[in-house]
Amino acid sequence: MTTATRSRKGSRRGRRAAVRQAPLRTHWLLLTTLVLTLAAALLLQGYTRHMYGHAADGAAPDRGGSATVPEQVRTGGPVIAADDGAEPRTARPAAGTIALTFDDGPDPRWTPQILDVLRRHGVHATFFTVGTQVAAEPELARRIVAEGHQIGVHTFTHADLSAAAPWRRNLELREAQLALAGATGRTSTLFRPPYSAGNDALTDAGWDVVGQAGREGYLTVLTSQDSEDWRRPGTDAIVAAATPKGRDGQILLMHDAGGDRSQTVAALDRLLPRLQAEGFRFETVSTAVGLADPVRPAGTAEHWQGLALIAVLGASSWVLDLLDWLLWAAGAIGVLRAVALLAAARRHKRLRAHGWGPPVTEPVSVIVPAYNESAGIEAAVRSLLASDHPVEVIVVDDGSTDGTADLVESLNLPYVRVFRQPNSGKPAALNLGLRYARAELVVMVDGDTVFEPDAVRMLVQPFADRRVGAVSGNAKVVNRGGLLGRWQHIEYVVGFNLDRRLFDLAECMPTVPGAVGAFRRSALLRIGGVAEETLAEDTDLTMALCRAGWRVVYEERAKAWTEAPASLGALWRQRYRWCYGTLQAMWKHRGALRQRGQAGKLGRRGLLYLLMFQVLLPLLAPVVDVFTLYGLVFLDPVRIIGLWLAFMLVQMAMGAYAFRLDGEKLGPLWTLPLQQFVYRQLMYLVVIQSVYTALAGSRLRWQRMQRYGSLSVPPPAAGSAPGR
Repeated sequence: MTTATRSRKGSRRGRRAAVRQAPLRTHWLLLTTLVLTLAAALLLQGYTRHMYGHAADGAAPDRGGSATVPEQVRTGGPVIAADDGAEPRTARPAAGTIALTFDDGPDPRWTPQILDVLRRHGVHATFFTVGTQVAAEPELARRIVAEGHQIGVHTFTHADLSAAAPWRRNLELREAQLALAGATGRTSTLFRPPYSAGNDALTDAGWDVVGQAGREGYLTVLTSQDSEDWRRPGTDAIVAAATPKGRDGQILLMHDAGGDRSQTVAALDRLLPRLQAEGFRFETVSTAVGLADPVRPAGTAEHWQGLALIAVLGASSWVLDLLDWLLWAAGAIGVLRAVALLAAARRHKRLRAHGWGPPVTEPVSVIVPAYNESAGIEAAVRSLLASDHPVEVIVVDDGSTDGTADLVESLNLPYVRVFRQPNSGKPAALNLGLRYARAELVVMVDGDTVFEPDAVRMLVQPFADRRVGAVSGNAKVVNRGGLLGRWQHIEYVVGFNLDRRLFDLAECMPTVPGAVGAFRRSALLRIGGVAEETLAEDTDLTMALCRAGWRVVYEERAKAWTEAPASLGALWRQRYRWCYGTLQAMWKHRGALRQRGQAGKLGRRGLLYLLMFQVLLPLLAPVVDVFTLYGLVFLDPVRIIGLWLAFMLVQMAMGAYAFRLDGEKLGPLWTLPLQQFVYRQLMYLVVIQSVYTALAGSRLRWQRMQRYGSLSVPPPAAGSAPGR
């Protein structure tokens, strides 16, 4: 047995590992703020866009009896003052006077056309506007006021106030008023409840709304004549319905929004000159009933609050539109990736059926870097010696404190050499093993991994092709009991191995996993051995080989069994290191984007694939979850659940095919839907944390995984876990 002296590189690695990492808290605070802001924006948009519909006012729901409606209101005029503590008062337009009113706007298409018709005929009208529409079209609201028309409120979201709680009625009126104040600098005391009609249609619930509005200073304006344009019955029918039967004054209901209003525009252009010719006068509501102007300048505070409301609504609308676009983008990219992976896997299977060439029989050196691996090192070493291919095993103890080296030495196994070094890190341990390796073909394996008997032989067969510099094997999860184990098992089979098949075909393999990989020793020495600049030394090494012109391939028949993290905390630490190290390696080898040959394939295929599907897509993927929740609350839940089920069917189909390729039983796939609710979110957070760490320039220490001693010898038969 040999004890190696500490190398200069190992010394640098040890010092780097000792750097104290400051806690990264700012980005989580920022992320929490962004999540809360996004939630607020979605809630606001859900309330304003989808909580209430824009069914026409004439389609009033039945709200019960009218026993509490005063007789003088039921038989009185359509303008109602219901002040607190006073008898309700009503008013109606003078004979021969029509107060023309428009509900539901402003609408960017129909309101300008209606305003043009009114201007041509010299008529002023009253517009009962919806607050969200005013916020979306403030210029139109200002035009209404500027052209001498009267403006009123029609709630904030076109809500049916008769079915709403008092606090929501107050909110609807208050926000509608703020929208007016922000857009026009004016406030109005005119109010028309959505889904209202004439006085005789007023119910007890409707009278309660009128009473609350009166107590808050509003005049309620109902209608006495309905053009029924909300039915869209045709221009002639609208003209007929809007024409008074006598000379009594009327408050006429029409609409400038809420759907196609082309019939309204055409009917209005015919109706106005006809009624003017018959001697009818058109006035605003207040003028028609002889009241003071209800529209007044808004206070400074109210105006600025209104501007803030409009800005917030605009920003939240922009956020929702962006999320909608990102959702479609993420969905399209995900589907394209699924198709590409399945097609590549099918083609890869056909190509590998032809073999690699003449059998490779030369001996292999297996390097096992070990730091506190006493729980599984014996199983790992014995599985290697059980190989059906000639091997020597080199165990490099990296300063273990649990007697790992002593344990291996005590086994007194043939063809096993143990080297010791002060704790210097995994790259230094691998480089030390390379120095003492006797064979040209080298297998690197983690101390928590056991090989199947034919794994080494299968792993080195691709070296029959002199262009191959490294081979990735098929790492499988041994401790797959419980949900977390099953989820990682699914990820290894469906995610990692399908990706490797695609990378193999595209000749841009970015990673030979540390658990099971083979290399040409001469190729490794030519690039300077295993570098220590990144925490993903396996990815860094693989990319360096690709840039040196070597081809890296995947041999799925070379199976090794490795321990996966058994707790969410351990999983977080492992994946954080993997992801952060991969980002480091991508940045280090970004020059491959400009190179040609094998390096160019890595750069323009492998690096871009990693950037899109392992960085950007995970960052976008939460959009799907956020939109799912949004849709369940505010959209059609049946449609949303259907889309989610379709997405899961695609995932299940990919999983079933990948399991079939790997000879695995399909049983664990039943946990795939549950994986979407916990495991996937954890991976999102890992990517977010890693990207922030990389952008912030912070250093991440090596995150060692706890060993559980779940490895056993002899190794498993293909398709089943060891020791089962």
